[in-house]
Amino acid sequence: MRQAQGDDCALVLIVHYCTVEPMKKRQKVVVIVGPTSSGKSALAVSLARKFKGEVISADSRQVYRGLDIGTGKITKREMRGIPHHLLNEMSSHCIFTAHDFVTLAKQAVADISSKGKLPLIAGGTGFYIDALVGKIVLPNVPVNVNLRKRLEQMDVEKLFAILKKRDPLRAKNIDRHNKRRLVRALEIISALGHVPAFSTKDGPWWNVLWIGISRDKKELEKLIRARMHARMKAGMISEAIKLHRKGLSYRKMESFGLEYRSLALFLQKKMTREELEEKIVRDSLNYAKRQITYWNRNRKIIWFDMRYKARILKIVSNWLKK
Repeated sequence: MRQAQGDDCALVLIVHYCTVEPMKKRQKVVVIVGPTSSGKSALAVSLARKFKGEVISADSRQVYRGLDIGTGKITKREMRGIPHHLLNEMSSHCIFTAHDFVTLAKQAVADISSKGKLPLIAGGTGFYIDALVGKIVLPNVPVNVNLRKRLEQMDVEKLFAILKKRDPLRAKNIDRHNKRRLVRALEIISALGHVPAFSTKDGPWWNVLWIGISRDKKELEKLIRARMHARMKAGMISEAIKLHRKGLSYRKMESFGLEYRSLALFLQKKMTREELEEKIVRDSLNYAKRQITYWNRNRKIIWFDMRYKARILKIVSNWLKK
């Protein structure tokens, strides 16, 4: 299952049908969460290799083609032969919503489980994951082109102020500097009056094991800084230049947030190389804090220090035997 190639932004699903015996138990799914740079992708690959699984990426930016280095997209070598889903599904010029993610991810879970394999969902976009497992009832609100045009003329401070007034709860959990998410939230509010609320329960369709990766604050900062330097060395600036030359506007690049927001400013000569690097680290640390705050609401998450990986393997193994 995947979207058709090209610049067409429409999602085209190819559904694979198979004959299976009715399941007596709900499909088991492992969800791996944690702050940025904590090691979610590597853990997902390890668990997939150990328990015959496949990985579904729950990242709102890695779904786009061309946004590779800046998003830290897993490489073929790092996948170690494990199939990954929902990477490179869309052109960077397109709009990809949480509803689109849920549609594709549910199909991916069905495809993986039909092969008798374990679906593992890993990524940093908490809103997407909660919508997928049923903690958020997500309506299919279509894109409002005229509203978007008006909202995109505003700066992020104005957008956040409007969101905070109209839906304080969503404002607490959103990246207040990410224009793309602010615009989408206001688009949903315009249609519904609010962004769907969070539930403490998972949906009825899957049996979910929640695994969280915990990192010490100083350790996480060290990992984030090291990742920034690695990405700069790998050609993150060149990647941004290439995207712009292919028609990605600086405004659109900024809308992807974090690294790309800073890269767009740097390429417009609005900051120095040193300022670029420090802003990426600072923004990533702030993002990690918001992620941790978001996931702390979910009491089902079992948090682990990555130094004790054997404990994670044991927990998953015992859970699968139930």
